[in-house]
Amino acid sequence: MYCFSALALTLNEPEDGVGPTDSRLRPDQRLMEAGRWDEANVEKQRLEEKQRAVRRRREAEATDALEEGREYEGYQPCWFQKRTDSLTGETIFVYKGGYWEAKERQEWNMCPEIF
Repeated sequence: MYCFSALALTLNEPEDGVGPTDSRLRPDQRLMEAGRWDEANVEKQRLEEKQRAVRRRREAEATDALEEGREYEGYQPCWFQKRTDSLTGETIFVYKGGYWEAKERQEWNMCPEIF
């Protein structure tokens, strides 16, 4: 158990009905946990390239908007809002609500496809 607490050992266990962006649904993680190391590595590489492609697309959209004099909002998280911490001045993300309601309804249409 590598000196992990019972809580730590259960944090990555699958749970029914979670949002499609829940990290416990990462296919590379599931393959790794099943001991399928080579497949997990291939899947991890695929996911990372998919993330890079999305980042490049967003950067191109931002550049195009800037060149055309338009505002570009960029990616906005579904469940969190970017704020500045009043004490530290650092950027933080604060839960803005909605996840538990979406989970109850099993309504995930607002979630991006990340896997």
